[in-house]
Amino acid sequence: MSRPDHTPVLVGMGTASRHEEDFRQALEPMDLMLEAVQAAGRDSGSAETLRGLQFITVPRGRWTYADPAGEIARIVGAEAATTVLSTPGVLQQSLIGDACARIARGDIHTALVTGSDAGYRLLRAQIAGEEASERTQHGEPDIYLKPKDELRHAVEKRSGLQMPVGLYAILESAFRARKGWAIGEHRDRLAALYAQFSAVAAANPHAWQTGAVTAPAIRDTSARNPMQAFPYTRYHCSTWNVDQAGALLLCSASRAEALGIPRSQWVYPVVSTESNHMVAVSARKDLSQCPGARITGEAALKHAGLRVDEIDLVDLYSCFPVAVELYAEGLGLLPDGRLTLTGGMAFAGGPYNNYFIQSTCRAIELLRAGTGRHALLSCVSGVVTKQAFSLWSTQRPVRPFTHLDFSDEVAVAMPALDVLEDFSGSATVAGYTVLHGRGKTPRGVVLVDTRDGRRAMATTESPTLVEAMESRELVGAGVHICDNELIVID
Repeated sequence: MSRPDHTPVLVGMGTASRHEEDFRQALEPMDLMLEAVQAAGRDSGSAETLRGLQFITVPRGRWTYADPAGEIARIVGAEAATTVLSTPGVLQQSLIGDACARIARGDIHTALVTGSDAGYRLLRAQIAGEEASERTQHGEPDIYLKPKDELRHAVEKRSGLQMPVGLYAILESAFRARKGWAIGEHRDRLAALYAQFSAVAAANPHAWQTGAVTAPAIRDTSARNPMQAFPYTRYHCSTWNVDQAGALLLCSASRAEALGIPRSQWVYPVVSTESNHMVAVSARKDLSQCPGARITGEAALKHAGLRVDEIDLVDLYSCFPVAVELYAEGLGLLPDGRLTLTGGMAFAGGPYNNYFIQSTCRAIELLRAGTGRHALLSCVSGVVTKQAFSLWSTQRPVRPFTHLDFSDEVAVAMPALDVLEDFSGSATVAGYTVLHGRGKTPRGVVLVDTRDGRRAMATTESPTLVEAMESRELVGAGVHICDNELIVID
């Protein structure tokens, strides 16, 4: 008798999307997820694939379900499946990599990774002055995953950086300064990059926004494109008010053969690499680089025995431009329109804590269509706090699938600084931004290096200082701070 083949293969993928103006007609997130799951089952070509599920894992969106994987298990007839729920701060690729690793070890033969968010439904309900209800689930998942540390430092929250856009903009300023780009040149580069992404989205049948946006419309502020956190306008930011879902159906090669799933449906996960080392933005010694992107990216390529120029399809996580820039630099790629398969989160849609499943679905679709043989996808959690890559191929891998964690190596390459809760004195700007909000006074935020090698954060609403922060390069400039307030720029 031949030995069972535990090689993991993806045999089904499904997506779902709704764009209902009346939130009452929109699907709630659980139903959106179920639609994607059923589509993945049909895509596999076997009614038995879903019934044979042994492992179901879901990343949490902006919903309150207690055990969505459990509901899926009951509906598809896989009640014995182990159910998993993860919170934001857990890499979506960790869920995919873990499912593939369990199959490769022979622990299970079939797994499902699925997720959804219905942000547009929430938005339309908010505009109507009502609440978009959800059904109540009872019970709890078998496995509950959450990050071990906080994603944000207390000084970041105090300074008004509750949303990630401001923190990403601070990283962007440090990246710009290291590259030596003038502010105007930098803004032109960002606009050109995202105009290319928009063109890709216009050709993606699953994209939320169907029309291409020009570079000037992305760069310059308007009623539809207000400044969010300098230099990021709305078109630079992930569009998370979308109703989208995705599902990935995986099994062992032996199981796929037993179910009669044709080889044309198979796509092989080759390797999963990640780092879960967590350092808050304000504590990162070098704001302009991301060692985890380089280390995990190089490791994925090394395991596959491929050079980066042999990768046909690339999708870099695109919540904000600096995530694309840092990962492209780590891989040795130019930041351009070839770095997205979907069109990016600003245009294709960035469902909360679920985009990576959507981008993986698109990669599988393109691989099956013969667009390429190998696809490399990056994943981000937090403010590029955690990093991951997955590599997929239409060809059977030479080496067995592996799920690798490089947290220890990244910790060595990413030293952290002490961050002061309160500061007064002279310091040097490490990174900065100006926060904008509807009906709010623009607020400048500076992250500084103190003279004794620590970090501090200060804010200002002075129109004169805010204007300077948006017109000249301040990274490396001297400043004076009094009780966490920016007073003087040298």
